[in-house]
Amino acid sequence: MESTEKKIINICKASVKASESLSKTKNSQRNKALRLIAKKIIINKDYILLQNKKDLDAAKRNGISNPLIDRLLLDERRVLNLSKDILNIAKLDDPLGKILNSKIRPNGLKISKVTVPLGVIAVIFESRPNVASDVAALCIKSGNAVILKGGKEAKFTTESIIKIIKQGLKEANIDHRAVTSLKDYLRKSVNILLTMDKYIDVLVPRGGKSLIENVRKNSTIPVFSHLDGICHTYIDQFAKKSIAINVTYNAKMRRTSICGATETILCHKKVAQDILPTLLEKLVKNNCIVKGNQKLRKINNKVMLAKNEDWSTEYLDAIVSVKIVNSLKEAINHINFYSSGHTDAIITESNYTAKRFLESVNSAIVMHNTSTQFADGAEFGLGAEIGISTGKLHARGPVSTTELTTYKYIVEGKGQLRD
Repeated sequence: MESTEKKIINICKASVKASESLSKTKNSQRNKALRLIAKKIIINKDYILLQNKKDLDAAKRNGISNPLIDRLLLDERRVLNLSKDILNIAKLDDPLGKILNSKIRPNGLKISKVTVPLGVIAVIFESRPNVASDVAALCIKSGNAVILKGGKEAKFTTESIIKIIKQGLKEANIDHRAVTSLKDYLRKSVNILLTMDKYIDVLVPRGGKSLIENVRKNSTIPVFSHLDGICHTYIDQFAKKSIAINVTYNAKMRRTSICGATETILCHKKVAQDILPTLLEKLVKNNCIVKGNQKLRKINNKVMLAKNEDWSTEYLDAIVSVKIVNSLKEAINHINFYSSGHTDAIITESNYTAKRFLESVNSAIVMHNTSTQFADGAEFGLGAEIGISTGKLHARGPVSTTELTTYKYIVEGKGQLRD
């Protein structure tokens, strides 16, 4: 019987071969594959939803938390969005073969810097089956092969989507091994995958803190880190009340289980008595647990006392920490200390204050007068994203087709010799 390690090596070898052929395809062929996949997702909508129900039923039996169930859930609208996002990715410019720089040296050598695929990308994710379609589409568009390692919570949904993707690739005459999955759900298989640097060029973990820490500690492969989303919204002393309340509420409550949801609200002391009573009441009325100190309890007696660990917690639920600050500087210092470097926003009518905030907050995405829930590749016009990279090397923020390329130097001569 073939060992787990041997199975993974064989998958990796097949992915390398597929990446070599995929990198040579034309943009039109890759777009054809994406359009076929998008169409097949619509045609097979009922099949996908049936497989998703199997995962949801198992999750409920196993006592999975509501936020994770929300991430796992697909309904008709979300399935249609899978197809829509794939079509949007197909419409993006070809990221390959772009000449980033070209020059002719005094000796006549022509040196060009040209974009190429990364190669083979492995993505480890947990309970969000839409990751499979988003990631696969982005990798196809950018000429990369991808190995998907989904969580067991979404195994039926993920495999149904991958099956459809492979059908689309075959019909477009692209090696279907360009998108493949690791179906072994043991932790051992993940740890083996982390050592496949001979075959895999980049690893992207998407999930909880324990997954990210395990990958960063044990991977021999370069990693695009997608850390937890400890996102902040700061309501400045020059904020417009209606914007502050509406935007901050949306940033927390539109969808609480996504990484772009605001987890901490900071409010300048000069507007706290004017804005917070209405905002806190709106949050509490809509079943959001608010945590803060005694000052906040005087504003709303439903506020629960916050503990130190609350400021560094990604709730992914209808829970929010709130703090009154004395100044913009205190808000910035708080954010830079507790933030995961994902997305942080300021609400203010002062362009000077906004500029200071945007320049000083050390996060991948900083925002002014808008909801942190816009931290999303599709909302950025990127079609989708493979994740939000909170690191600073190669890619930062939404990782889309451009970030899934590297470059090579092409040097053309006419027999020049070096002295």
